[in-house]
Amino acid sequence: MSEIEFSTPPTLPQPNGYSHVASVGAGRRLVWTSGQVPIAADGTVAPAGDWEAQTRQVMHNVGAALAAAGATWRDVFKLTFYVVDTSALATVRAVRDEFIDVERPPTSSLVQVAGLFRPDLLIEVEAVAAVA
Repeated sequence: MSEIEFSTPPTLPQPNGYSHVASVGAGRRLVWTSGQVPIAADGTVAPAGDWEAQTRQVMHNVGAALAAAGATWRDVFKLTFYVVDTSALATVRAVRDEFIDVERPPTSSLVQVAGLFRPDLLIEVEAVAAVA
């Protein structure tokens, strides 16, 4: 195995937009990103309360972090989402699907948190990738 293989064993419930298992083949370099928040490189914060804009900025930031390490979204095998509430999961998933390969979605965790380091931030995302 030289790629990243995604699977969902029949012994687990059917997932909604993610894989239960990712296996990384030999010869790949692992890349971890720090949690990315909806703040652009110039310091501009995505609009408060706007789940779509905040999620899109976060995913752009994750993509920039991946690129800095020579990785792409196709190399991502694990995403962790931290959200301040779960009311906008459909929006978060729709924006996420603009970035990931929905035919081979990465493993994912979603954690609802009491808050992030600024009260106007709704979401933070971190990624783990495996580069050939």
